[in-house]
Amino acid sequence: MQLTLIGCGPRPTGTISSPEEMLHTVEPQPFIDTSASEAPVRGALHRTLPASGDFLVLTHGASGNSNAALLVALADAFAAAGINVLRCDLLYRQRKPNGPPSPADAKFDQQGLRRAVMLMKQQFSGRAFLGGSSYGGRQASILTASEPSLVDGLLLLSYPLHPPGKPAQLRTQHFPQLRTPVLFVSGTRDAFGSIDELEAAMKLIPARKKLALVDGAAHGLSDKKRQAQWVTLITGTFREFFG
Repeated sequence: MQLTLIGCGPRPTGTISSPEEMLHTVEPQPFIDTSASEAPVRGALHRTLPASGDFLVLTHGASGNSNAALLVALADAFAAAGINVLRCDLLYRQRKPNGPPSPADAKFDQQGLRRAVMLMKQQFSGRAFLGGSSYGGRQASILTASEPSLVDGLLLLSYPLHPPGKPAQLRTQHFPQLRTPVLFVSGTRDAFGSIDELEAAMKLIPARKKLALVDGAAHGLSDKKRQAQWVTLITGTFREFFG
């Protein structure tokens, strides 16, 4: 297992450091699919220019939506680095504008993520990545554990290892079935799982994995003052790990 500390010191190799290294991007476009007999998909598509084949489907945590500031910033940065990004709302968020999901929503949220990946594969022929923040990342990982060939890699931001203050209630039952390379990004002050707890849990995963620590960050990586720095470092670490 690899571990990287980000948020202090030099930037990782592969990080875009100047405008000359960045691709052109276009304004994100609304992305809506309501095909009959399929899970609906709603979000915004960030395309690269010139066109690139790789893509990332990125979704939100339990209390947010796909317009979360971190997701928008990451989508812009990944698109500038040559990866098309679909920011999408999970099905429970499409059904209600506020409030957390219920346990019964999980399987439908996973179906929505699977449909989003398949729609992106119709447009882009490169590598496929799937990820999300907190609850969204957890659903992405559960889906991928059951379908190892669905995507080429996972990006899990602030994985909610357990409810705050309840370390015995681990959300790792599917970890031994993960066969897809996975990059975890977690703050060193995350109440949903300490670094030691997350490192121990990752040992259950047979696939290649890496943990990137965001120094001083709490769950959700929502500190706007440091967001730009963290986004640059996350995208750089992603490129290091996945190539």
